[in-house]
Amino acid sequence: MENQQASLSDQELKEALEKAKKTAIYDALFIGLLIGIAAYSTFSNGLGLLTFLPIVYLPIAGKNKKKRTELENKIKEREI
Repeated sequence: MENQQASLSDQELKEALEKAKKTAIYDALFIGLLIGIAAYSTFSNGLGLLTFLPIVYLPIAGKNKKKRTELENKIKEREI
């Protein structure tokens, strides 16, 4: 990941950060949707598989956040 970011131009780095910010919004919406599904499933059927569904997506969202943070740090480092 670090090698890929080092080879990006300033404009490409800004575009990648914009894409990562959009991904953060989608992650938040998706996690909210999963929590809603889990809550509905829990209240209607009790504990079950869908109750723990949001936990499955958390590592993916964490990886996306880490990527966005690295892009932000690279932009600050280059003083763009």
